[in-house]
Amino acid sequence: MSFNIVKNDKKRVIIVGGGFGGLKLANKLKKSGFQVVLVDKNNYHQFPPLIYQVASAGLEPSSISFPFRKIFQKRKDFYFRMAEVRAIFPEKKMIQTSIGKAEYDYLVLAAGTTSNFFGNEHIEEEAMPMKTVSEAMGLRNALLANFERSITCSTERERQELLNVVVVGGGATGVEIAGVLSEMKKFVLPNDYPDMPSSLMHIYLIEAGDRLLAGMSEDSSRHAEQFLREMGVNILLNKRVTDYKDHKVMLEDGTEIATRTFIWVSGVAAITFGNIDGELLGRGRRIKVDEFNRVQGTDTIFAIGDQCIQTTDKNYPNGHPQLAQVAIQQGELLAKNLQRLQKGKPMQPFHYRNLGSMATVGRNRAVAEFSSFKTAGWLAWVMWLVVHLRSILGVRNKANVLLNWVWNYFTYDQSLRMIVYAKKAKEVRDREELEAKTHWGEEIQTQQPKG
Repeated sequence: MSFNIVKNDKKRVIIVGGGFGGLKLANKLKKSGFQVVLVDKNNYHQFPPLIYQVASAGLEPSSISFPFRKIFQKRKDFYFRMAEVRAIFPEKKMIQTSIGKAEYDYLVLAAGTTSNFFGNEHIEEEAMPMKTVSEAMGLRNALLANFERSITCSTERERQELLNVVVVGGGATGVEIAGVLSEMKKFVLPNDYPDMPSSLMHIYLIEAGDRLLAGMSEDSSRHAEQFLREMGVNILLNKRVTDYKDHKVMLEDGTEIATRTFIWVSGVAAITFGNIDGELLGRGRRIKVDEFNRVQGTDTIFAIGDQCIQTTDKNYPNGHPQLAQVAIQQGELLAKNLQRLQKGKPMQPFHYRNLGSMATVGRNRAVAEFSSFKTAGWLAWVMWLVVHLRSILGVRNKANVLLNWVWNYFTYDQSLRMIVYAKKAKEVRDREELEAKTHWGEEIQTQQPKG
């Protein structure tokens, strides 16, 4: 296997990751005079802010995903390759991937993050993360299957395990999934499962810190907590999860909560590659970059978005928040800087423009803040809907999401409650097994990241 891309007289930019930052960069390099190669382990871009709605049966995966090849149809000097990066060799200007090697003139790392289990391997094995569309579908299947089993189980203890839901992590994702599950309990369960009292379902939101939405103001945190408590969510603050055994979530203070739906959204860690120097990694395993998003100690490797940490911005000395807007702005500026390098001009440093933040809690309930303007409730909820609808790729996707939202709003009914287990074709399984072994042999001398 190989990339099968002919090198021409144009400089090649390889972008690893098609998230918000990588996609913005690839789009802005249109007609730039570069040969652009986008590498991603999936063949589609996904919209993370709405993944929780896939998990709660409010949206289909295809409504928040868009194929890369569709985005870049008829684009000259652009190539997409579905692959995973195994190693980077700066001295050779080359990357090693699951489908072979590729040389670059400029390399941009924009692979984002993965769930952070803080070294607890047992929790990593047992918990259900929610970072990707496929993970959201797995959670949806598990949640609905547990509802079905709860009707036929033989003991009250087992029924409680099946109906209890524990969400660990009080950030935006945790708040949003807890809120939507509360609405499912109130509006869906009584209709779909009339022979099972919905009061038996308990939703717990556990946060190790002293408030929810730590990245927002205390006012927004207070409003979000108030909304969730009104919706019947059990909120546990200053509580740290230490383990999960025998269908029980174990807390540091000795408390145990029985559940078979254990959702983990308690932080992220940057995706790293096999041979990356541990000295280049900062907090959260993010790659250290300078003011131009250039990886420290290199001239032709850059990192943007959640995968990097930049401490040169005077307003964010500890690094920028891991938000979509940071990645988008960095991708946009890097496109300009790469073109400036082409022309022999100096690059411009990155300064983040905070455009605000928001989180939805449920129907007519949300919090939003933009500089000195803050709001909570219906207005914030409408603003959240508009901002996220505008950000979704594709007219069809926007229409699908809008129609689902309108239907759910007026009928109080999320209509996508099917348990569908996908089985990979033998050809796909065989290819994945081969790629897992290929290009990861003795020729690559890997070094485990330090720290």
